[in-house]
Amino acid sequence: MADDLAMISNALDTFNLEATGVFDRRPLAVLVKDPQTGAVLGGLTGRTSLGLLFVDLFHLPAELRGRGIGSEVLRLAEEEGRRRGCRGAVLYTITFQAPEFYQRHGWEVFGEMPCDPPGASRVFMRKNLV
Repeated sequence: MADDLAMISNALDTFNLEATGVFDRRPLAVLVKDPQTGAVLGGLTGRTSLGLLFVDLFHLPAELRGRGIGSEVLRLAEEEGRRRGCRGAVLYTITFQAPEFYQRHGWEVFGEMPCDPPGASRVFMRKNLV
């Protein structure tokens, strides 16, 4: 399956390069590691492409929340996006996850789509990075 996913991704990269003349897609990760063992405890993964930072996944275990670590992880990801020339950032979260966290950091909602469980929604958010 990994080969199949890579084929689709590579084909889209080729299409985008032919359409734009730009190939700048790069993965991005800000990892939170245990200082003693070096084991990854959480963090943020995403990518940058065509002037946008995409936040794909962001998780911290409960014992690390509320200590400013998440804010620092998000700040570092946004900073790296800017360094790579990104003008904006996008992500989606779910109403029972962390939309308020992102809003406190200047992200704004630009759409919602109901999802399961009943009453929940995917929340699409953006932030201007310039």
